Amino acid sequence: MLGEELADLKLFTNPEKKIEDEKKYFEYYLDMQESVGKMVFKKKGFGGKSTTIDIAFPALHGTYGEDGTIQGMFEMLGVPYVGCGVAASAISMDKALTKIVMRDGGIPTTKFLYFEKRDWDNRKPEIIGQIQKLTWPVFVKPVHLGSSIGIGKAKDGDLKDLENKIEVALHYDNKVIIEEGVENVTDITCCVIGNEDLIASELQESVFNKDLFDFEDKYISDGGAQTGKATNNLIIPARIDESVKKAIQETAKQVYRALGCYGIARVDFLFDKQVNKFYANEVNPLPGTLYHHLWKASGIELDRLLEKLIKFAEEKHKEKKEITYTFDSSVLKNLGAGKMKGLKTRSGHTD
Repeated sequence: MLGEELADLKLFTNPEKKIEDEKKYFEYYLDMQESVGKMVFKKKGFGGKSTTIDIAFPALHGTYGEDGTIQGMFEMLGVPYVGCGVAASAISMDKALTKIVMRDGGIPTTKFLYFEKRDWDNRKPEIIGQIQKLTWPVFVKPVHLGSSIGIGKAKDGDLKDLENKIEVALHYDNKVIIEEGVENVTDITCCVIGNEDLIASELQESVFNKDLFDFEDKYISDGGAQTGKATNNLIIPARIDESVKKAIQETAKQVYRALGCYGIARVDFLFDKQVNKFYANEVNPLPGTLYHHLWKASGIELDRLLEKLIKFAEEKHKEKKEITYTFDSSVLKNLGAGKMKGLKTRSGHTD
């Protein structure tokens, strides 16, 4: 969809809007022949005008938007783009892969195991046995979803409740992760921006009274904590010791580097208040609203944040252009000559 009117929120909230009114925004196609180092959209029909995109600023969340898919298209077209690359985006959107990278990188994270639907169907008793070895309560999560959708906390030792929570998670995804719960938990968020020289934001503490920080708390109640509007649910800076704060900020940078992030990403932590211990939990490679409320509290206003992110995108693109992706080789030529020589020999001819 393409059009200046798409920048007006009223276009989407107007109750009188009709589906047919949107047809004009679909009158463009991506001209692959012209899209080299840029994206060129042309209006359908004879003499249609062109619109050129010099740099992409993705704001598409979830599947296709922050899982590395659209980033791959930008890479193939050679278009500079804001945010994490293909690999970092794909790994961050897979909670199991994220935890594997953190665990193997020596980053503190809770114990976990994961399995796919076919595993659950074929060896359920074995998987339940493995889960029983974890410290309960445990959390059941769809691997690829965000916003706390499909997540459940299994009651201590209640295997029936555990199975129900797993079935719900498998309704939303074909891969599930089981994580040990953290008692006396506080949800802590830290954003990171940059390519080489990283900047960690102030820490945000999210307050909730349920078993988990759910979709209602994040996006609905009082305008949503994730949008920065539900001020009753947000405490910035977080109520933790300065030494712990600095340790979490450095760990957030460590996670960022381990996953190969650049541009911007958000790292969520679980903090046990009683024992003063924290665990890196999840990574969002494209934070909603760019978490501008947290950056504002960190001394960086939205306009300055946008400038920085575009600059990071341009720097990364320039760096990639300096890499050699092709090389001259006589391998194919030699292989071809050898093949032809072999054919001639077998046919009774010699050089």
